[in-house]
Amino acid sequence: MSKAKIATIVAILAAIILATLLGGYMLKHHEPTLLQGMVECQSYKASSKIAGRILSLHVKQGQRVTKGELLYTLSTPELDAKLQQAEAAKSAASALDQKALAGARQQQIQEALNLWQKAQAGKVLAQKSYSRIENLYKQGVIAAQTYDEAEANLQAAKATEAAAKAQYDLVKAGASKEDKEAAEAQLQQAEGAVSEVQTYINDAMVYSPSDGEVESVLAQEGELIGNGMPVVTILNNEDSWVVFNVKETLLPLFPTGTILQAYIPALANTVTLQVYYIAAQADFATWSATRTQGDFDVRTFAVKARPTTHIEALRPGMSAIVNIDQLRTSK
Repeated sequence: MSKAKIATIVAILAAIILATLLGGYMLKHHEPTLLQGMVECQSYKASSKIAGRILSLHVKQGQRVTKGELLYTLSTPELDAKLQQAEAAKSAASALDQKALAGARQQQIQEALNLWQKAQAGKVLAQKSYSRIENLYKQGVIAAQTYDEAEANLQAAKATEAAAKAQYDLVKAGASKEDKEAAEAQLQQAEGAVSEVQTYINDAMVYSPSDGEVESVLAQEGELIGNGMPVVTILNNEDSWVVFNVKETLLPLFPTGTILQAYIPALANTVTLQVYYIAAQADFATWSATRTQGDFDVRTFAVKARPTTHIEALRPGMSAIVNIDQLRTSK
């Protein structure tokens, strides 16, 4: 074998060995494909249905609070005045209702009875006078004019007695059913007005909706705030998760229920997550195709994964890193 052929063989073997070593090195030092997410947690914004000036703040930033703990109180002098008005209207309506139920006073009943008895006596007298004049008229002693006047007086006495009797019965019976129902409805309306104002006043004291940590206090004592304006923000670190923005071409690696091993740099520790929610992001988070043929737009999906066990030090804003190559291998 010539020296040239030997040199060629040696060169080929050296190239093969070099390629093998280089391939092993590349495999050994392959940069992993990483996906970075961010920790989020449930947050609550404490606000009031009413506007007012902050009378007192009972919490500060970073403070731990429990559900139902008083956060702040509003000063509401206008509502206090409205409550006084509503209570006065309720008292008046209650008095009218009691009056309707109790009926007339005894003195009023007695007065009506006296008027009726007086009318009865007048009717008896008119009847006697009419009987006498009628006999005399039949005998031709008196004129027809006198007879007609006696008859008219009798009819008037009967009408007066009937009216007095009806008035006595009305006073004795008290208010009608309709009047009683109207008085009761008016009382209920007044009670509802008091309850409404009282509800607003109660809302001037704002309590924590959950256990957690005060993230921010957006107003101070003495400041005027509008209705529904958030004043205190509370983070519930007990309910936290990690959000990954994933291209839809990678979604097969993240079905619901997938277990992820995520490295948390802030904790220098790896935690176990489980995917529980997947949703499409807005249109602006779409990768657009650069070619008009043979390509397509790729949307971004939000993949949420929750820790399988509670992690005390996990806080919103921390990064979580997942190795996609490991997911591909496991699939």
